[in-house]
Amino acid sequence: MTTERGDYVLGTHGEEVRRLGIQHRVWRRCARAAWRRAGLRPGWRVVDVGAGPGWATWDLAEAVGPHGAVLAVERAGQFLPVLEAERRRRGLEQVTTRDADLMESAPPGGHDMAWCRWVASFVTSVPTLVRWVHGALRPGGTAVFHEYADYGSWRFAPPRPRLAEFVAAVMESWRAAGGEPDVAPALVGALAREGFRLRSVRPLVFAARPGGRTWQWPASFVETNAERLLGLGRVSPDWAAEVVAELKAAEADPASVMVTPLVLEVIAERL
Repeated sequence: MTTERGDYVLGTHGEEVRRLGIQHRVWRRCARAAWRRAGLRPGWRVVDVGAGPGWATWDLAEAVGPHGAVLAVERAGQFLPVLEAERRRRGLEQVTTRDADLMESAPPGGHDMAWCRWVASFVTSVPTLVRWVHGALRPGGTAVFHEYADYGSWRFAPPRPRLAEFVAAVMESWRAAGGEPDVAPALVGALAREGFRLRSVRPLVFAARPGGRTWQWPASFVETNAERLLGLGRVSPDWAAEVVAELKAAEADPASVMVTPLVLEVIAERL
């Protein structure tokens, strides 16, 4: 999601690039499994929709091989140089990048697969996004989405009241910027209306314990986004400090469990 041209609502600074890397490593196995279910193979042409700094792009490039192609589409200008520099460092000639706003640009057609993770939550029109993906695919091409279905299902056990308030504040801030955290049901409906056939739908959720990488993914989000909410003027300094302190207390408690927000994996075929 963007608030101004090229400004990703969760930030494009180095700390956010690092956090997105942690996030991708946690979700990498799920992403690769989804791509296999979609039939991804060497030689395919794939569009990485909302590629960010390119963490999934490199795995897609490996999957399609030197005879395939990956188009990484991103509108945040701060992410594109990171993506381009890494593409050159890795020598991946099968990867190209495009600076494009999914709400305004025409899609590049003829792709075998589109990969779209946590993009629908941040766009102002889910039907427009679905039509863009439809236009990017060949007939029979496959779209793979990972999108939040119930963001409020992000819970801590034992309960942590400030962290529960943090989850609600994040959802409010996304909606204020024109997005929708619980977007998956609307996405499924839009796919059915916009020329797709659902092939599979499955829930994805983790129960994380302190110290592991899975815990580190949402924990890093809490730390960076408590500061973001403060910068937006949506919370007080004392509240932000209490959220981070409660997170540290949860991390120090060996009995802690964090249930991550419910994600829906949707694989759909363009008719």
